[in-house]
Order: sequence, then structure tokens, then C-alpha cells
Amino acid sequence: MIYVALISVLITVMILIRFLFLKKEIRRVTEQLQERSTLGIDRKISLAFFDNDIEKLAEEINVQIDETKKADAQKRRTENELKQAISNISHDIRTPMTSILGYIQFLEDDNTPSEKRREYILIVKNGALRLKVLLEEFFELTVIESADYPLKVESVQLNDLVLEVLVGFYEEFNRRNIEPTIHIPEQEIIVKGDSSAVKRVIENLITNALKHSTGNVTITLRSTLSSVELIISNPASQLKTEDLFFLFDRFYKVDQSRKGKGTGLGLSIAKSLMKKMNGSLTAELKENQLLMICRWQNPNLSENKF
Repeated sequence: MIYVALISVLITVMILIRFLFLKKEIRRVTEQLQERSTLGIDRKISLAFFDNDIEKLAEEINVQIDETKKADAQKRRTENELKQAISNISHDIRTPMTSILGYIQFLEDDNTPSEKRREYILIVKNGALRLKVLLEEFFELTVIESADYPLKVESVQLNDLVLEVLVGFYEEFNRRNIEPTIHIPEQEIIVKGDSSAVKRVIENLITNALKHSTGNVTITLRSTLSSVELIISNPASQLKTEDLFFLFDRFYKVDQSRKGKGTGLGLSIAKSLMKKMNGSLTAELKENQLLMICRWQNPNLSENKF
């Protein structure tokens, strides 16, 4: 009986000691959390006494700390992007508006010759059209990014759609003395998407290539076992690898001297539309060539799963 009593006392003492260590460790974790909230000490929770349950708790707290850091970083980036967007749209609106108001003053002068009046009216008209495009694209991007933006998803035949869009840019290619290189296979390539949205994506990418190309423009359509890819590439010697991270940001322009010569919204609209259609739009830089790559899941792959 004495041995049983001694063992019981020993077990009780061990349990008590363990309980005291656990309680002390909980207080230590609590103090670390208080230091984070009150003193702004940015470090993860560490343990001095190891217990499976305490370790799991600390791991979960540290996961939440990492998530909070990511959320804060995203919040700061969103705020900075919003500030930049407001700055850019203010500049892009102010520039043509100042020009319009200036030339209206000339038109109000009775001594302005008639030929000059026609020239000023054309300048005012172009400035007003630029404002119209800017506001329409800004509104369009806002609508596209809303959760209830309507899309009619159906089978889209890409071969003919790409050629149709290219025909619409025939005069623009000629004006810039660019003869596009086109690689479109004869076999029919189908994707799931909204035909008007896909068309808008292609138009925006070709427009971007024409604006910034220092040479030829290449359009490639291909189908792999897992995906369908539309690649629009052009020489971009002024582009740097770090620019790729910002190309799809609202109002971002690689060449800041081009302010007023484009809204900087075209690529943002294209990326948002691709995301809405469960596709992707990415940018790559290879040997001074900018590649804009649209990817859709190959419909044949999903059909083969059943």
C-alpha cells in the first residue's frame, strides 16, 4: 500500500508540475500576443515548453499572423494603387480638358480666322473623344470587376474570331507599316467563353502591341493536350522584367512620358475578362519580346473526364 501511495503522490506531483509548466507557457504566449498588439513587436510566437496541443495552438496563431501580414500588404498595395489610379485619371482628364478650354477661348475670339477655327474645332473634338474613351473604359473596368457582371459562356471558335479581329486592324497595321506574322492552324480550335468578351480581349492585346511595338507583331494560336493558347508578341526593348509585375495594374504605363496617349486600362480590362471566363492572361519577356499569353482549359480535356 505504501508503494501505491508513493506512486500516486509522484504521479500527482508530476501532473501538477506539468500543469504549472503549461500554465506558465500559456501566460508566455499571452504576453507575446500582448506585445504584438500593444508594442507592435512583429515576431511569431515561440515556445519554451513543448506540448502537442500548445504547439498546435502556436502553429495556428503563427499561420494567422502570416495571413494578417499578407492582408496588410495587400491592403497597402490596394491603397497605393488607388492613389496612383486617382492621380493618373486626374492627369488624363486634366490634360485634354485644359486643351479643350484653351481652344474654346480661341474660338470665342471673333478675330480668329475661319481656317484656324476649323483646326481648333478638330482639336476640341479629339480632346472630347479622348475623354469619352477614358471615362467609358474606366466605367467598363468597374462593371467587369463586379460580381454580377453578365457573361454568356458558350463554345467559341477561335480561328475565325481571331482572323475577324485582325481584319478590323488592317488599316492600323498598314498605317504603322507593320505586317503581322500570323500562325493559326487549320484545325478548328474551340474554347468555352463569351464571344464578345473574347473579342474584346484580343482587340485590347493587339491595340497594346501596336502602340508599343518597335517592330513586327506575331499572333499565334495553338492547342495543347491541357490548354488552348493565344499568344500575341511584339518587340519591347524598353520593357524590363520588373515591369511585368505591374503591366495589368490600372493606368500603369511602362513609358511614363506616354501620359495622355492611352488610358492604361486596356490590359486590366483584358485580364479581368479572362478571369471571368475561368481563363488566364499572363505576360512573359523573352529576348526583348513581350509575349501576352491567353490560356483557356482545353474543352476536350474536361469532356474526356466523363
